[in-house]
Order: sequence, then C-alpha cells, then structure tokens
Amino acid sequence: MTVLTGLATSCGGDKPAEAADAPWIVDRFDDIKVIRYEVPRFEELPPDEKLLVYYLAEAAKCGRDILFDQNFKYNLAVRRTLECAYENYAGDRENPEWKALEKYLKKVWFANGIHHHYSNDKFVPEFSQPYFEAVIASIPAEKLGELAGLQGEVVRSIFDPAYAQTRLNQSAGVDMIAASANNYYGGELTQEEVEAYYTARTDANDPEPISYGLNSRLVKEADGTIREKVWKVGGLYSPAIEKIVYWLRKAESVAAEPQKSTIASLINYYETGDLREFDRYNVMWVKDTLSNVDFVNGFIENYGDPLGRKASWEANVNFLDKEACRRTQIISENAQWFEDNSPVDPRYKKKVVKGVSAKVITVAMLGGDCYPATPIGINLPNADWIRKEYGSKSVTIDNITYAYDQAAHGNGFLEEFMLRGEDRARIEQYGKLADDLHTDIHECLGHGSGQLAPGVKGSELRSYGSTLEEARADLFGLYYLGDPKLVELGLIPSLDVAKAQYAEYVMNGLMTQLARIELGKNVEESHMRNRKLIAEWCYEKGKEEKVIEWVKENGKTYIVVNDFEKLRELFGELLREMQRIKSEGDYEAGAAIVEQYAVKIDPELHAEVLERYRALGIEPYGGFVNPEYELIEQEGEIVDVKIVYPNDYTGQMLGYSKNYSFLPTLND
Repeated sequence: MTVLTGLATSCGGDKPAEAADAPWIVDRFDDIKVIRYEVPRFEELPPDEKLLVYYLAEAAKCGRDILFDQNFKYNLAVRRTLECAYENYAGDRENPEWKALEKYLKKVWFANGIHHHYSNDKFVPEFSQPYFEAVIASIPAEKLGELAGLQGEVVRSIFDPAYAQTRLNQSAGVDMIAASANNYYGGELTQEEVEAYYTARTDANDPEPISYGLNSRLVKEADGTIREKVWKVGGLYSPAIEKIVYWLRKAESVAAEPQKSTIASLINYYETGDLREFDRYNVMWVKDTLSNVDFVNGFIENYGDPLGRKASWEANVNFLDKEACRRTQIISENAQWFEDNSPVDPRYKKKVVKGVSAKVITVAMLGGDCYPATPIGINLPNADWIRKEYGSKSVTIDNITYAYDQAAHGNGFLEEFMLRGEDRARIEQYGKLADDLHTDIHECLGHGSGQLAPGVKGSELRSYGSTLEEARADLFGLYYLGDPKLVELGLIPSLDVAKAQYAEYVMNGLMTQLARIELGKNVEESHMRNRKLIAEWCYEKGKEEKVIEWVKENGKTYIVVNDFEKLRELFGELLREMQRIKSEGDYEAGAAIVEQYAVKIDPELHAEVLERYRALGIEPYGGFVNPEYELIEQEGEIVDVKIVYPNDYTGQMLGYSKNYSFLPTLND
C-alpha cells in the first residue's frame, strides 16, 4: 500500500551542503518533469552494506520488462520498435514529427507502456501514421529483426483510438476485464468468469487466506478451460525472474541474519511460485526491524488490476535515515494510544496492536512500478491476516520528498491556487513537516489500524477496495494531525501544522489534482479518487455551516477552509464509516460512496484548473533518474562501491533497455 505524489514538498533529516544548488530537473516533456535524487550518506555505509545495496539494486533493475508486459501485451514491441528507430534513424531529426516521436518514446519509458501512468488512458501520438511507417521502413531490416513481423500490432497499438483505449477501466456497469487493456488476463475472459474462478478457490474458513491470483496471468484457452500462468522460474517471465534470483543470491551471500534467511525465502517463492511461501517471506520480512539496508522486490501492489487481485512487479532498495527516524519512532511507540482513541466503532479497533514499525528511509534504487514515478510512502505487507498477527512496516522515503521539494521551489503554484495569505504562510512554514507526518501516520498507523469483522476476508470490496483503503489511511492521518496529542509528543509545534495540511489537502482533492486529468475524463486512479472522495464528502456534509467554501475572486475559483476544527470532526465521521465498510466488507456502501463523491468532475471547474495550470508552465507529474553504482576492485577483490549521479534520462532508459531487457517481445 502506497502514498503516491507528483508534487511532494516534504523532506526531513540533514542533506548535503551542495543540495540547494543541485540541478534537480534533468528533463521536461509533455506533462512530466524528470528529477535527479541523491543518496546522502551512502558513502558512510559499511563495505558489506554497500555491496548489499549494489546487489539488490541490480535485482531491482532486472524486472523492468515484466512491468511493461503486465501493463499491455504489445508494450515491449512498441518500446523496442521506437528504441530501434531512435538509435538507427538517419533522416531529419529536426522535423517536428520526429520531435513528436521522441516525446512519445519518452512518455512510453516513463509510463512503462503506452498508457498514462496515472490516468491510464492511451497516449495520443502527435506524429502521423504515414510518417511513423516511413521512419520504420528506413531502418535496416537487420536492425529491426523480429520486430519487423510485429509492426501491424505496433501500428494498431499506437494509432487505433478504439484499440486498448485504457489500461484500467473501473467504470460502474462495464465488464472491467474486457474494458481494460492490461495483460493480467487473456483469452476473452469476462469479469464474471474471473470472479467465479477465484471465488471457487477461496476457503472462507482459512484463518490465513492465500492471495489467490497475485502472481499469475489468468487465461481462457481455446477449449474454454481457464487456468493460471504463474510468474516464476520456469513459468511466465522466467528469463527476467532468473536474473532477479541471480542477484538476490549475491545479496544473500553478503547479508547478515535474519535478512539472509528472508532473502532465501523470497528466492524460494520466485522459484516455486507458491503463495504460501510468499506469506512466509512477508512474515519474516516484517519481523526484521533491525537490518539497516532493506528492500522491496516482487509482485506487490494490485492497483493496476480492476479487480484488485493481480500485482505489478516493483522494487526498491533503501537504508535508514537514522536522524529523521525520531518522529516515526515516536509514532510507532504510541500506536496503541492512536488505535484506542480513534473515532471508529470499538468493535473494529484492534485490542492489541502488534508489530507496528515505521522508519524514514533513503532510497538507493527504484525499479519496476516504483520507477520512474515512485511512491513517497509504503506500508507492507498487504495481507490483512499478516498485519493483524505480525504487524506491518511503514516507510517515508525522505530523499525522494526532498528532491520533489527542490524541484518545486519558486514555481508559483501556491500563489495561483491558494487564496488566503495566512494559509500560504502556514504551508510555507509547516508544509514539509505536515506532508511528512501525514505520510508517516497514513502508512504506519492508518493502513495498520482497525480489524475485520468475523468472517470477513478483506477482498469483498473488489474494484473499490484500493480507493476505500487509501481513503481510510488518509483519514486516519488527517484526523490525528489535528490532535493535541501530537503537540504533547513533540511531533508538531502547534496545530497550525494541521491547518496547513487541511487547506492543502482540500485544495488538491477538489481542484488542483484535476490538472492531471484530460478534460472530459472522470477520475480513475485510486489515490486521486480517494482524495476527491474525502474532500467532496466533507464539503457536502459541512456545506450548511460553510466549513469548506468555494470563493470567486477576480474571475478565479478558489476553495477555502473556514472551520478547521469542524473539518477535523468530519474527517473523524468519515473515518468511522470507512472502517465500518472495510470491517464489514460492505460492497454496496463502498461502491455508492465512491461513485457519488470520487469519480465525476465538474467540466467548467476542470477547464479552469487546466488553463491556470498551463499558464504556470509547470508539469503536474514528476519522476526520477536512478543513481548508478560501480564496483571498485583491487587485485581482483571488491573493495568499495562508488555512486554516480547521471543527468541523462534518455541515456539511462536506453541503457536499461540494452542491459536489463531479458524477456521475449511477446510473452504468452
């Protein structure tokens, strides 16, 4: 479970002296800025930990092709065709259509496919089909190789507006499997068939329910047989998984216990595809709170599947930011107090909170669904029974939020969209701290809070589950940001920190996040739906008292919070309902609240936000280039690991495609 952002402004901990002058933005195109992040204190790690970072970082890069293929069947064919053209085209590279083709390739790299990483809609090319076909025809046949036989599908994928329109369609009333272009299902499967398949395999009496479908593609054969193609060594995606395992074994060789055994369990899972082994790995991973270097690697989050079963491949490598961990340590130590004092129904509170750990980390490598766009916070594992019995790990990624903040300095965003000077002043003073704490509480306490009613397994909310879960965690964070307990604990100097977050959150949920959506479209992405749901619900429930108010000034629309204390009460009321919906598995209530508050956009407001955003000349999305690590050897022995910070987005993407591309172009 993750917190996503493209406009983060938070940071924590000490940074390198030269950071303020660093060239943070390395590329800009379309609605995207690509940022360089630094890895402070890497040089201070012990040699074995540096080497562990290196091996885990290599493993994190080896699954890149998996995500491309998961997102759409022909993504690898499109990417490799475009890369072949980029590297071999001998024509006019100043031609506007060539420039448009270059931009399209950069977007495909960034989104890990032909669909936007946030909206899920297919990219519209700004170059013509005849031009593209002429470019490809000019490439020597020996350069294209097998790609020559796939150009019909490549052309259709890029240019046919009716084909593979959206990677993820969760619209009410549609067959979500048939309407979604992702590659988690095959063979003309219907939503009804998928749901029936997994319902038949679910044991309602299993106290440790398996996450059926998490690591497989479900397909319907020509004879009507439905079966799973498991992602494992010897199964689907084996060539890439074998490379991941190779580097994990290297990491295992330098890791200390208990991490050595944890890595071994992950390797066993990759080799067998056994989801019980995945659960065993997760239990071992969550219990390891001592290792300084940590990692995520595997099929983890299910946001890309409309039914919330299939997991995208992702990875990151990180180590503790010890100086910034003070606040998360305080939060973890007081987890039981937060649970006991939450406004939810006492039946759905945990009597004993187990295994809550939270930390601030420095990320050292991003991979798969964490790259180039990455979450700023992570709370894992996702299985409710593991969270109940063993707890969870929560992290806030400090150097990423810092890089976002540096890239956003002086862009005029607050001045344009935040009406009141006192709100802007609070955000300038406390915005970083407010963002950090909201992420900390969201991940550490929000996702780990509450418990299911007897007989509820956690999968009952189906396609609405991700949105409702993110709303529940966000509300937990919002509610407690306004609690005097945070002042008492020394986490905030005053409740002005909460006011800064409340004003910014409501503005984003109701207005500014609309800059990320094409005019005329609905809200589809789960985190965006979550924010809109919370802000819209609170606006409506507090409308009579003008808790939140729309204001027109000088022809521009603004949203302002008039009563911060009442808004906190509304957050508490909605949190109570979100927990009830989850605890009872109330699909009907969950569907109703999402469809009413989280999906539809006012077209007039949307057009205004887009116009004002364009006038600022800033990009609504951000992502990153990774650092590079080099082994330093003396007389055949590894003596150190050197870190290098590249500033070339295109170069890194082409390098990854050359050195970490292990899958066939089509994976059936």
